[in-house]
Amino acid sequence: MQKSQSRLIELDFFRGLVLLIIVVDHIGGSILSRVTLHAYALCDAAEVFVFLGGFATATAYAALAERRNETIARSRFLRRSLEIYRAFLVTAALMLLVSAVLSAFSIDGPNLATTDLDDLMDTPLAALGDILLFRRQPYLASVLPMYAFFALLVPMILPLARSKPWLLLAGSVALWAGAPAIVAYLPAAPDMHWDFNPFAWQLLFVLGVLARCQPVYQRASAHRLSWLVSLLALAVVAAAAYYKLFIEHEPLDASLKQNLSYLRAVNFLAIAWLVANLIQFGWARKLAQWAPWVGEIGRKGLLCFIAGAVISLVVDSVLYAATDGYLNYPLGLLADAIAIGALFAVALGVEPLKRAAGRLYGGWLRTSP
Repeated sequence: MQKSQSRLIELDFFRGLVLLIIVVDHIGGSILSRVTLHAYALCDAAEVFVFLGGFATATAYAALAERRNETIARSRFLRRSLEIYRAFLVTAALMLLVSAVLSAFSIDGPNLATTDLDDLMDTPLAALGDILLFRRQPYLASVLPMYAFFALLVPMILPLARSKPWLLLAGSVALWAGAPAIVAYLPAAPDMHWDFNPFAWQLLFVLGVLARCQPVYQRASAHRLSWLVSLLALAVVAAAAYYKLFIEHEPLDASLKQNLSYLRAVNFLAIAWLVANLIQFGWARKLAQWAPWVGEIGRKGLLCFIAGAVISLVVDSVLYAATDGYLNYPLGLLADAIAIGALFAVALGVEPLKRAAGRLYGGWLRTSP
């Protein structure tokens, strides 16, 4: 089938690459995760994925509005919010199911949703209600409530991004600045919290939208002093890498990620500027054409995120049990290969399975009385 011409193969490639990185980053004994973004930066793949999500949303919204109209584009993203909500419920259920199965086989991984399982057994109606209301977000399902929130805001964000970009940016920065004070008011069950404060992380989503709707990079890079921006970005990236590699080896405080601290945001923006400079040479398009299967993961982003969450939890838990939590290079590399291979299998295998199921169902209808 011919791909939509509104899609950018570079965008699909980067989204697919980030999903692959997210999978290995959530495997504690992964060897590849020792050289991914979080190893030498104050940010990680989450910042990249949210920014690209904003960029992709603006691309899809503009294409739909041009092909149909604004009303249909707005309603599509309201439905998208419901789709993401359903994906959250599916992911939460899978996290609980996988945790229960692994526990039954005495595989006690460090990230199993055992607390949620215990609460579900003790007070099933209350625990289920908490999940339905986002008050409880089992492991790795916690990013999806934030995306559902973003999808709801798309009909308001996109028109502002095109007509009043500075107003949108000012409002987004103000909301991000006040986000740490707002997080306490997000719905949460006792002893539970949101891993991602949507009022903070909306900043990167909005920046992604603005980068697609306005020629921000084109104008900035065309300025005669743009080399100073590149030099500053390089200095920020180098300083962050030096800090992570030679000074602070322990994970940063979780609240810095929850509320998208300025350190993470600035480090990401510096990396994004340098990558944008490299993209101008066409290397991203060449990579996307050379490895189209990576872009296939990006095109099936929501499905691959759910599958990746399950793959990460299973592989992480089994690897932890096999190594007693110690780093093991051969088994770690094997775990990476299995996780990456499984995600590729999902992305590349879903369409053939759908076609086979369609043929099977069509044949059954023709032969049934």
